Amino acid sequence: MDALAHRMSPLLKLARARGVQIVHAPSDVMDFYKDYPQRRLMQSLPKVQPPQALDLSDPPLPIDDSDRGCDTPGDKEHQAWSRQNPAIDIEPQDVISDDGNEVYSFLHERGIQYLFIMGVHANMCVLGRSFAIRQMTRWGIHCILIRDLTDAMYNPAMKPYVSHEQGTQLVIEHIEKYWCPSILSADLKTALKP
Repeated sequence: MDALAHRMSPLLKLARARGVQIVHAPSDVMDFYKDYPQRRLMQSLPKVQPPQALDLSDPPLPIDDSDRGCDTPGDKEHQAWSRQNPAIDIEPQDVISDDGNEVYSFLHERGIQYLFIMGVHANMCVLGRSFAIRQMTRWGIHCILIRDLTDAMYNPAMKPYVSHEQGTQLVIEHIEKYWCPSILSADLKTALKP
């Protein structure tokens, strides 16, 4: 994941310079950020009641991730990290939350209607968390996946028995078909350049 984080960092820097609001959503490690001002800001915002969720179909994923994507023999599920990858800077104007209602309230307060999403893992956090593609799309936020800055939790020993990279691509195609469009980070960089 270090290589992915090092590819994300320059895009985030460029996006900030162009006035794009950055929301960090470090799932399962929020305790690390409890005293960050970017976290406190999100907690202090008045909560907005999200709209009635759109009734959208939710077809099954094209991969079997029922083993949580572990492809290391004998490895038991464990907490692999305690914070967001340090290669991804958190700047003063950024915000931090892994709570969908907080993120929605923030977007609503700022008048933000489009949410570019990158990170790991496409079939889990990127798609399924309360702050992520499924829920935000159901609440009417227009999501766009940055498809080359994501990965999947997929074990090639599970169906459909393809490589890890092919499994990730299948998840991306699933997201594009049922949930939201995607973009390459290079195209986004080109669009953000002055």
